[in-house]
Amino acid sequence: MTKLKIGALPDDKPVKVTIDLPAAVHRDLVTYAEAMAGGSGQRIDPAKLIAPMLTRFMATDRGFAKARRASHSLPAGGGEG
Repeated sequence: MTKLKIGALPDDKPVKVTIDLPAAVHRDLVTYAEAMAGGSGQRIDPAKLIAPMLTRFMATDRGFAKARRASHSLPAGGGEG
C-alpha cells in the first residue's frame, strides 16, 4: 500500500459541518480514498478523509501551533481587562 500522510480513520463522535468543495478537490478526495483502500476492496467515504486531513494540516502548521500556544496561555477572559 502507498505510504499516505493519514492513517486509520478514528471512530469519534462527529460534529456536523456542511461545506461546498471545488469539484477538483472532491475528485482528489475520491482518488485519495481509492489509494487508501489500495487493492483491499474496502470502500472509504471520501468525506471521512476531510477531518484527518485538516487535523494533519493544523498539526504541522508552525504558525498555527504558535498561535494556539499563545491563545492557551492567556488568562481567563482572553486577557482583556
